[in-house]
Amino acid sequence: MILFMANVGHPDPAEYAPYYANYVGNVTEDDVVAALEAQARETAALLARVDDDKAAYRYAPEKWSVKQIVGHVTDAERIFAYRALAVARRDKNSLPGFDENDYVSNADFDRRSMRELAEEYAAARQATLAMFRGFSDEAWQRRGTANNVGVTTRALAHIVLGHERHHLKVLRERYGVS
Repeated sequence: MILFMANVGHPDPAEYAPYYANYVGNVTEDDVVAALEAQARETAALLARVDDDKAAYRYAPEKWSVKQIVGHVTDAERIFAYRALAVARRDKNSLPGFDENDYVSNADFDRRSMRELAEEYAAARQATLAMFRGFSDEAWQRRGTANNVGVTTRALAHIVLGHERHHLKVLRERYGVS
């Protein structure tokens, strides 16, 4: 059996769009897959402490609820993971962008229980981890196009990790989730 390394190094800024710099900057670990595994455990523990009343909270009327943030993180994980798969498999097509506000407004996350949303998040993360674990060293370095900007597989893994860290920080600081 061949085992591939997930210690793929940090992406160079030329490997992703500038608007992802904050997400990539949230990642300091050398092994991005191990960091994603640890994050899954931490996020699951955090979400388990949020009941449905707290999950409906918005710190301002126009802001997303806790449930909507969890749903958004799950949606974004799937999109970034699909992009990583397409890039790793040398898909030559330019992958589409997405409007996160449209996705959230059309998802009806608030009608669902926090438990359901947490389970869906965990399933999406497990699928992402299984996919990343199977990438060859070469696949991690491949470059493709998403939202009309060049991106590498390894940059997308860092974006998944850093994007969730960003939103978990928001949940802690603005929503009082701890």
